[in-house]
Amino acid sequence: MPRAGLDPAAVTAAAAGLADEVGLANVTMGLVAERLGVRTPSLYKHVASQADLNRRIAALALVEVGDALRDAMQGRAGRDALAAAAHTLRSYVVEHPGRYSATLPLNPQGPDDPIAIGGARVLESLAAVLAGYDIDPGDTVHAMRLLRSLFHGFATIEAAGGFEMDTDVDKSFEWLIDFIDRGLKN
Repeated sequence: MPRAGLDPAAVTAAAAGLADEVGLANVTMGLVAERLGVRTPSLYKHVASQADLNRRIAALALVEVGDALRDAMQGRAGRDALAAAAHTLRSYVVEHPGRYSATLPLNPQGPDDPIAIGGARVLESLAAVLAGYDIDPGDTVHAMRLLRSLFHGFATIEAAGGFEMDTDVDKSFEWLIDFIDRGLKN
Protein backbone atom coordinates (compact mmCIF):
# COMPACT_ATOMS: atom_id res chain seq x y z
CA MET A 1 0.00 0.00 0.00
CA PRO A 2 1.40 3.47 -0.88
CA ARG A 3 2.46 5.67 2.02
CA ALA A 4 -0.17 8.25 3.03
CA GLY A 5 0.59 11.64 1.53
CA LEU A 6 2.99 10.21 -1.01
CA ASP A 7 1.90 10.43 -4.63
CA PRO A 8 3.55 11.17 -7.98
CA ALA A 9 3.31 14.95 -7.42
CA ALA A 10 4.97 14.72 -3.98
CA VAL A 11 7.76 12.52 -5.34
CA THR A 12 8.27 14.90 -8.26
CA ALA A 13 8.34 17.96 -6.00
CA ALA A 14 10.91 16.35 -3.72
CA ALA A 15 13.06 15.34 -6.68
CA ALA A 16 12.78 18.80 -8.23
CA GLY A 17 13.92 20.39 -4.98
CA LEU A 18 16.87 18.02 -4.84
CA ALA A 19 17.72 18.78 -8.47
CA ASP A 20 17.98 22.46 -7.57
CA GLU A 21 20.18 21.66 -4.58
CA VAL A 22 22.54 19.02 -5.98
CA GLY A 23 22.05 19.15 -9.75
CA LEU A 24 19.77 16.98 -11.84
CA ALA A 25 22.54 14.53 -12.71
CA ASN A 26 22.99 13.76 -8.99
CA VAL A 27 19.33 13.04 -8.26
CA THR A 28 18.80 9.33 -7.74
CA MET A 29 15.80 7.34 -6.65
CA GLY A 30 17.71 6.50 -3.47
CA LEU A 31 18.34 10.15 -2.68
CA VAL A 32 14.69 11.04 -3.31
CA ALA A 33 13.57 8.16 -1.08
CA GLU A 34 15.91 9.37 1.66
CA ARG A 35 14.48 12.90 1.36
CA LEU A 36 10.96 11.55 1.65
CA GLY A 37 11.78 9.18 4.51
CA VAL A 38 10.84 6.03 2.62
CA ARG A 39 12.67 3.05 1.16
CA THR A 40 13.65 3.31 -2.50
CA PRO A 41 11.29 0.53 -3.71
CA SER A 42 8.36 2.56 -2.35
CA LEU A 43 8.96 5.24 -4.99
CA TYR A 44 8.23 2.81 -7.80
CA LYS A 45 4.59 2.79 -6.73
CA HIS A 46 4.48 6.45 -7.81
CA VAL A 47 7.00 6.79 -10.66
CA ALA A 48 8.08 4.13 -13.14
CA SER A 49 11.80 4.86 -13.32
CA GLN A 50 14.53 7.48 -13.06
CA ALA A 51 13.75 8.52 -16.64
CA ASP A 52 10.07 8.90 -15.77
CA LEU A 53 11.00 10.98 -12.73
CA ASN A 54 13.24 13.24 -14.83
CA ARG A 55 10.42 13.75 -17.36
CA ARG A 56 8.07 14.64 -14.51
CA ILE A 57 10.58 17.20 -13.21
CA ALA A 58 10.82 18.68 -16.71
CA ALA A 59 7.03 18.88 -17.05
CA LEU A 60 6.78 20.55 -13.63
CA ALA A 61 9.45 23.09 -14.59
CA LEU A 62 7.78 23.90 -17.91
CA VAL A 63 4.44 24.49 -16.21
CA GLU A 64 6.10 26.67 -13.55
CA VAL A 65 7.99 28.70 -16.17
CA GLY A 66 4.92 29.05 -18.38
CA ASP A 67 2.76 30.20 -15.47
CA ALA A 68 5.41 32.62 -14.23
CA LEU A 69 5.83 34.11 -17.70
CA ARG A 70 2.08 34.47 -18.17
CA ASP A 71 1.67 36.17 -14.80
CA ALA A 72 4.64 38.52 -15.28
CA MET A 73 3.56 39.60 -18.75
CA GLN A 74 -0.11 40.17 -17.95
CA GLY A 75 -1.17 43.52 -19.41
CA ARG A 76 2.26 44.29 -20.87
CA ALA A 77 3.36 44.81 -24.46
CA GLY A 78 6.49 45.72 -26.39
CA ARG A 79 9.63 46.30 -24.38
CA ASP A 80 7.71 45.96 -21.10
CA ALA A 81 6.57 42.44 -22.04
CA LEU A 82 10.05 41.60 -23.33
CA ALA A 83 11.67 42.75 -20.08
CA ALA A 84 9.09 40.94 -17.95
CA ALA A 85 9.67 37.69 -19.85
CA ALA A 86 13.45 38.07 -19.76
CA HIS A 87 13.59 38.79 -16.02
CA THR A 88 11.13 36.02 -15.22
CA LEU A 89 13.02 33.38 -17.14
CA ARG A 90 16.35 34.56 -15.75
CA SER A 91 15.05 34.42 -12.19
CA TYR A 92 13.57 30.98 -12.66
CA VAL A 93 16.75 29.51 -14.11
CA VAL A 94 18.94 31.03 -11.39
CA GLU A 95 16.58 29.94 -8.60
CA HIS A 96 15.82 26.49 -10.05
CA PRO A 97 18.84 25.41 -12.09
CA GLY A 98 18.33 21.68 -11.56
CA ARG A 99 14.71 21.46 -12.57
CA TYR A 100 15.26 23.86 -15.47
CA SER A 101 18.08 21.68 -16.79
CA ALA A 102 15.60 18.78 -16.97
CA THR A 103 13.70 20.66 -19.70
CA LEU A 104 16.54 20.72 -22.19
CA PRO A 105 17.07 17.23 -23.62
CA LEU A 106 13.43 16.12 -23.82
CA ASN A 107 11.06 15.88 -26.75
CA PRO A 108 7.30 15.49 -26.37
CA GLN A 109 5.92 12.04 -27.11
CA GLY A 110 2.61 13.39 -28.38
CA PRO A 111 0.23 16.34 -28.01
CA ASP A 112 -1.09 15.12 -24.64
CA ASP A 113 2.39 14.66 -23.18
CA PRO A 114 2.85 16.96 -20.16
CA ILE A 115 6.14 18.07 -21.76
CA ALA A 116 4.23 19.28 -24.85
CA ILE A 117 1.56 20.99 -22.77
CA GLY A 118 4.10 22.75 -20.53
CA GLY A 119 6.28 23.69 -23.49
CA ALA A 120 3.28 25.20 -25.26
CA ARG A 121 2.73 27.51 -22.27
CA VAL A 122 6.26 28.82 -22.60
CA LEU A 123 5.98 29.26 -26.36
CA GLU A 124 2.65 31.09 -26.00
CA SER A 125 4.36 33.60 -23.73
CA LEU A 126 7.23 34.13 -26.16
CA ALA A 127 4.70 34.58 -28.96
CA ALA A 128 2.88 37.15 -26.79
CA VAL A 129 6.14 39.10 -26.42
CA LEU A 130 6.54 39.16 -30.17
CA ALA A 131 2.94 40.31 -30.70
CA GLY A 132 4.08 43.73 -29.46
CA TYR A 133 6.48 44.04 -32.40
CA ASP A 134 5.95 44.25 -36.14
CA ILE A 135 7.34 40.80 -36.91
CA ASP A 136 6.61 39.18 -40.26
CA PRO A 137 4.52 36.07 -39.45
CA GLY A 138 6.99 33.98 -41.42
CA ASP A 139 9.74 35.08 -39.03
CA THR A 140 7.89 34.35 -35.79
CA VAL A 141 9.54 30.98 -35.16
CA HIS A 142 12.97 32.49 -35.84
CA ALA A 143 12.25 35.33 -33.42
CA MET A 144 10.99 32.93 -30.72
CA ARG A 145 14.16 30.87 -31.10
CA LEU A 146 16.21 34.04 -30.79
CA LEU A 147 14.47 35.04 -27.56
CA ARG A 148 14.73 31.58 -26.06
CA SER A 149 18.39 31.26 -27.02
CA LEU A 150 19.40 34.63 -25.60
CA PHE A 151 17.39 34.34 -22.38
CA HIS A 152 18.41 30.72 -21.86
CA GLY A 153 22.06 31.36 -22.63
CA PHE A 154 22.42 34.32 -20.31
CA ALA A 155 20.52 32.68 -17.46
CA THR A 156 22.29 29.32 -17.62
CA ILE A 157 25.71 30.97 -17.79
CA GLU A 158 24.78 33.09 -14.77
CA ALA A 159 23.37 30.11 -12.84
CA ALA A 160 26.61 28.22 -13.46
CA GLY A 161 28.67 31.15 -12.12
CA GLY A 162 30.10 31.87 -15.55
CA PHE A 163 30.10 35.67 -15.37
CA GLU A 164 33.30 36.37 -13.48
CA MET A 165 34.22 39.83 -14.80
CA ASP A 166 33.58 42.63 -12.36
CA THR A 167 31.09 44.38 -14.66
CA ASP A 168 27.59 44.42 -13.17
CA VAL A 169 25.64 41.39 -14.45
CA ASP A 170 22.30 43.20 -14.06
CA LYS A 171 23.55 46.00 -16.30
CA SER A 172 24.65 43.44 -18.88
CA PHE A 173 21.20 41.87 -18.76
CA GLU A 174 19.48 45.23 -19.27
CA TRP A 175 21.84 45.86 -22.18
CA LEU A 176 20.77 42.51 -23.65
CA ILE A 177 17.06 43.42 -23.30
CA ASP A 178 17.63 46.82 -24.94
CA PHE A 179 19.60 45.17 -27.75
CA ILE A 180 16.79 42.67 -28.43
CA ASP A 181 14.17 45.41 -28.27
CA ARG A 182 16.03 47.53 -30.83
CA GLY A 183 16.50 44.51 -33.09
CA LEU A 184 12.85 43.54 -32.96
CA LYS A 185 11.78 47.12 -33.69
CA ASN A 186 13.96 47.17 -36.78
